Amino acid sequence: MKNYLFILLACITLHCSAQDVSQKKSGADLTISSQIDSLKKSFAQNGFVLLKEASIAMESEYEMPVVVPMNEGTWYQIVFVGEPSSKLHEIRMYDYDEKQVYYRKLYGYSEGNIISYEFQPNHTEWHMIKPVQVNKDKKDCVGYIMLLKKVKESEPLAVL
Repeated sequence: MKNYLFILLACITLHCSAQDVSQKKSGADLTISSQIDSLKKSFAQNGFVLLKEASIAMESEYEMPVVVPMNEGTWYQIVFVGEPSSKLHEIRMYDYDEKQVYYRKLYGYSEGNIISYEFQPNHTEWHMIKPVQVNKDKKDCVGYIMLLKKVKESEPLAVL
């Protein structure tokens, strides 16, 4: 019983401290926010509905795993927005069997800070998305990830 209470307390503490970090607004947050708003609007106009989104506190040079469920035959759009000041942005995606199904690297100064790609899974299963960014000037970085789904013409559009 003590172990259960300890684990519960640790999870609550981590959750609270993670929220404190995400509440801080920096210049990078504001730049990313305007990019995210533009991306959401553009994808909505092209028939995508937003399923999941998250602002993530990241540490430079370390992957931040994000696990999402995906259905066979559905077209998804995965978007990662990193800090514009980071020199490298990278994303890898793995299926349930830990087989890499997507990889992309951008050099921030010349190629931008947004990685966006379409994906249609062969099986209904969980997928792990691992974004990473490298920033020489600071250890703590801000990132944002979105999972969107292509809506068929017969399906109603959800409100963002």
